[in-house]
Amino acid sequence: MTVRQPNNPLHGVTLEMMLRQMVERDGWEGLARDVPINCFRIDPSMTSALKYLRKAPRARQKVEEIYARFISRRRG
Repeated sequence: MTVRQPNNPLHGVTLEMMLRQMVERDGWEGLARDVPINCFRIDPSMTSALKYLRKAPRARQKVEEIYARFISRRRG
C-alpha cells in the first residue's frame, strides 16, 4: 500500500526520471554548471551518472534539490 505524500515533490520520482527531465531541459552542460561533477562534465552518459549518484549521497542530494526547485517553479 502506497501512502500519498502531496507535499513531497520527489515522491514516486526515480533518480533516472529526474536526470532525464533535467538533461532534456538544460542538457549535460547545464547539469555540469549546477552540479560540477565529472560524470556530468566529461563524456556524460545516463549510465555513468546514475552509477555515480547512487554511490555519492551528497551529489545525489544536490541533484534532488535542483530538481525539487525545478518542479516547484513548474507548478507555481
